[in-house]
Formats: sequence, structure tokens, C-alpha cells
Amino acid sequence: MGSKSPKSTNWIALNWIVFFVLVLCFVSFLENLSTTRLLSTEDYAKKSNPELLIINNTEVYHDGDLFPEDYNEMKKRFKIYIYPHERDEPFANTLLPVDYEPRGNYASEVYFNKVLPKSRFVTDDPNSADLFYLPFSIARLRSDPRIGVEGIHDFVRDYMWNVSNEYAYWNRTGGTDHFYVACHSIAQSAMEKASEVKLNSIQLVCTSSYFVSGYISHKDAGMPQIWPRDEEEPPNLLSSKRTRLAFFAGAINCGAREELVQVWENDTEILANRGRLKTPYGDEMLKSKFCLHVRGYGVNTARIGDAMYYGCVPVIIADYYDLPFADILDWSSFSVVVATRDIPLLKKILKSMIRSKEYQRLRDNMLRVRKHFQWHPSPIDYDAFHMALYELWLRRGHFRLRI
Repeated sequence: MGSKSPKSTNWIALNWIVFFVLVLCFVSFLENLSTTRLLSTEDYAKKSNPELLIINNTEVYHDGDLFPEDYNEMKKRFKIYIYPHERDEPFANTLLPVDYEPRGNYASEVYFNKVLPKSRFVTDDPNSADLFYLPFSIARLRSDPRIGVEGIHDFVRDYMWNVSNEYAYWNRTGGTDHFYVACHSIAQSAMEKASEVKLNSIQLVCTSSYFVSGYISHKDAGMPQIWPRDEEEPPNLLSSKRTRLAFFAGAINCGAREELVQVWENDTEILANRGRLKTPYGDEMLKSKFCLHVRGYGVNTARIGDAMYYGCVPVIIADYYDLPFADILDWSSFSVVVATRDIPLLKKILKSMIRSKEYQRLRDNMLRVRKHFQWHPSPIDYDAFHMALYELWLRRGHFRLRI
């Protein structure tokens, strides 16, 4: 057999070298392309819309892969029909549109009612609607001298009689594709003479407690109680020195708060104050690692929203609280839930988290989810308005009778 010539051997070797160089160049090209796409996507999002929340941490969501995909599907398809009324009706002031600014404990209800009618989610065609909105305001009904607390039950009963007799949409599902929104604690009791609303319809409420008669988890949903803010961000959010372990201040209007103050009132690391402070409330939160949400008359207060606004990890001491957006968010990844019976162990629980560096993980995650707990006059992606809508989207009916 004849041997290969040196020229032939060199040619083969050269071909292999060229092949390997091309492979290495191609791999390098793909890596650069992937990196360029990733960086340009994030850079574009920051430049074109600084408020846009990029879902890049799946730990805080029950399903971090599904949520953004399904959320975008909601934005494309979700439609809500709002029951109309004449502008000169005697009680038009308790219905939409809202002509007053959000304030106080019921701001979340007002924000929702101001924003929804102007949003892309409203349709004038009831046959294309996924859900139907009952637009009465419990807070406005309560403060209207013609109605008041005692008259709300009759108003809701009469309103629902009109809806079920003038429109066919309620009767075809028994109201299971209808919803109302409320932040006042009397919302569920307001349905006493309209039990089908309480039992069948979706209740999007701030007072979301398993212990309240008529609130049904997974049918109903919790909405955060948020105070309006003059500033988008508080000063010194990230730079403040958080030297205090935990903070609470508020009226002593229930047993849990009474016990908290009795146990920790004189502690040097936990500030548990009766009533109002002499120093600014926000300053005390900026000094604290953990901020305590302790139930009052109901399970809900604005303190969860306050804590997140000031960059403080919320500690929830409110038994039976169906936490806001609980179908979406994993609360154990950014907050601490402490049973009322464990109030005497509070310091031990929180200090163990400091030692184990769990606190830093919770705070990092809290800063990621805090945009979900902010309202805006003009909504932005993933804010409280869109999160509330997503809770409704999850509860929409899949089988509908067309009429």
C-alpha cells in the first residue's frame, strides 16, 4: 500500500484546523448574540418605560413561569361590562364614574373605580364580557346621609332586583360571573338582604378574612389597603440605617394589639407604641428592619402597604387573613407571618432571621414585589390595579351561555 504524501497530510490537517476555528467562532457568536439580546431587552425596558417590572425572580411567585405569560394573555383578552345608569339618577353619586380623589383607608376602592372605566378592559358589548361589574361604592353608600349604614342592605337589595329584572346576564349564571369591590369592613354584612351576591358573586375586598361569614377563599379575593402617596418613592429608601429590629404604632383596638404592647412596650429593640407617635411615622419605618402589621377591628390595615413603601419587611400578626394577591404571590418569600399566640416569641423569631441571613432574602424579595402594592392614577404594568384584575381574570367563567 502506498503512503500518503506529506502535501496531502498537511492539507487534511489544515482543513481540520479551519473547521475547529469556524466552530469556535460560531459558538462565540451565539454566546454574544444571546448576551446582546438579554442586555438589549432589559436596557430597552428601562429606557422606554422605567416603571416596567420585569419578572426576573420567580421565587416570589407561585408559578414565576406561568404568571407573566398568563398576565399578558389577560391584557389581550380580558373584558368587563359595567352596568350603566342615568347620570341624573338620585343615587348616581354612589355609582360610577368617580369624581373625587382617593384618600384614607378606602383609597384602594376609589382608585379601582376611577381607573377601571378608562381602561382597555371595559367593553360596551355585554356578550363579549368575561365578567360583569356591580359598580356601587360601599364607602359612598355609608357616608350618604340618605342611606347610611342602616340603609345599605336595602339599597343593595333594590339595586340587585333592578339588575336581575332589567338585564338577562345575572340570571343566566346566578351571578357567578359578577363582582363588586369594597374596602370598608361592612362590605360583607351589606349583602345580608342580597345573599346571592355574597354566596355567588366574586367579592374583591380588603377585609379578606376566612373568619368572616360569607367570604369564600378562591371564589373571593383580597385586595391591599393602600393609602395614597404624595411621592413615588420615600427618601433614603435604600440608604437608611435600619438599627431597630421591629416597629409598631397604632390604636389599641383589639386583643392582639393589647398583648403586643403589654409584652414589648419597654423593649429596647422592638418599638411597640400605643397610639400616635411624636416623631414622623415614616421615619420610624425607615429605621426598622421589620414593621408589624397587627390586626385591628379587622384583619386588614394599611400597614402592609406602609411597610413595603418604606422598604421594611412586613410581619403579619392577623390570624385567618387571606392575604392580598395570595393566588399569585408566595408571601413566605418576602414577609413573616406570626400567629397571635406567638407574640411572646416575636423577638426570638425575628432575631433568628437576622442571624441566619433570612432577613436579607426577605428584604430583597420585598423590594421586588412592592410595585404590586402601589396604585397610580394612570396604571402601569403589574401595579395594584393590574394585580387586582389578574385575580378577577383567574376567577372568570370558562363556560358561558350566549344570549
